[in-house]
Amino acid sequence: MRVYVPLTLSRLAEAYKAGELGPEPLTAYAVTPALREWYVSDDIEELEYAALNRAGLASLRLIAGDPGAARRRVVLAADVPDAALEAEPEQEVSGLGQVRIAGVLGLKKVAAVHVDAVDAERDVAAAAEVLGAADQGDGDARFTVDGVEDHELLWFATQEIPGLLG
Repeated sequence: MRVYVPLTLSRLAEAYKAGELGPEPLTAYAVTPALREWYVSDDIEELEYAALNRAGLASLRLIAGDPGAARRRVVLAADVPDAALEAEPEQEVSGLGQVRIAGVLGLKKVAAVHVDAVDAERDVAAAAEVLGAADQGDGDARFTVDGVEDHELLWFATQEIPGLLG
């Protein structure tokens, strides 16, 4: 199954150096039954895009929790066996598509890396700053957070990771 793992650039650097992501369990996003039901689509590409966007929001949360992290969302797309996944309870919309990966995830299983362009940094920084207020129902803050989705995550091959890390 294709999963989308939210990261930060610094966490990507650590994973690249180690050749794997871990320790377990790793949080990721995938096309789960609850995500299919919520998104109301049979188009797998649309559903995968929805899972990628959910991982992008989770990456934003990681950035918000780490003042030293670069203000660019990072998501790894990887293919893992279904047996290595455990679905998370999805009672709330915020948990839709969330799964746990048992064990470490070797970078050889990574199909691609999705990263914000440099021009998204300002909007990502603003969204990270107000994420807590958005979660509490502040409409202006929610607008700022939602605005980050105007920036498409760019696709990079795994061979391009060293260039992303600079």
